[in-house]
Amino acid sequence: MKSKKLAIFEGRKIRRHYDEKQEKWYFSVIDVIAALTDSAKPRVYWNAMKTRVKSDDGFQLSTICRQLKLEASDGKRYKTDCANIEGIFRIIQSIPSPKAEPFKRWLARVGYERIEEINNPEKALNRSRDYWQRMGRSEKWIQQRMMGQEIRNKLTDYWKNNEVKEQDEYAILTNIIHKEWSDLSVKEHKGLKNLKQENLRDHMSDAELVFTALAELSTRQIAETDEAKGLKENKAPAKKGGRIAKNARLELEQKTGRKVVSQSNFKALGGG
Repeated sequence: MKSKKLAIFEGRKIRRHYDEKQEKWYFSVIDVIAALTDSAKPRVYWNAMKTRVKSDDGFQLSTICRQLKLEASDGKRYKTDCANIEGIFRIIQSIPSPKAEPFKRWLARVGYERIEEINNPEKALNRSRDYWQRMGRSEKWIQQRMMGQEIRNKLTDYWKNNEVKEQDEYAILTNIIHKEWSDLSVKEHKGLKNLKQENLRDHMSDAELVFTALAELSTRQIAETDEAKGLKENKAPAKKGGRIAKNARLELEQKTGRKVVSQSNFKALGGG
């Protein structure tokens, strides 16, 4: 299960990271501030807030934060101030906002949901299905999306168990696979669909989901056959797996006369 994903509060996207060892969520402070204040410059607000709180009561808000690499709107990961639920509660105390109380209730709920999902993974699947249904996705699309996610999870499990480091190295290998099958990097594909922080896979067509899954399934099976370990050795299976899907894509495009990679997205249906 992914340890990074977006959470939604009143239409605002909150980046978060789940620490498996501590069994705690960490939330982007900047995103929380943006959601509570509607500030156009939440980073400036946060810096001023740290100075003000320190001068008022001597407490340094930075002491309850960790810097974690989270994906920004440009698709790159940057170190970002994050705090767990208890830390966010403390930060909220210093933000005059009518949204504070509903945000606290939301925060407690999303933290509890993760604990539920660990004990019963089916709940996570059901929540994902409910979310996509609310966003207007068809049952066929949802089935493809969930199938693709399961294939993705098996691939990242292989990487995790074979000396590939999470975050940056996963992203490098994913990009190799994606560019090989689609002729576009992940960033370029998101740009084609006019996406920023949205999840690319949540805006893929049925065909794009299928070819992504084929590329990642092929990559894992080749890596298992080669017993690839570490980033360097796994680059070859990533290229080979992506190429298998590319060849299938080109053959389909030749037969149908239609491109698989599309600029269409589901923004009109709401959410992402």
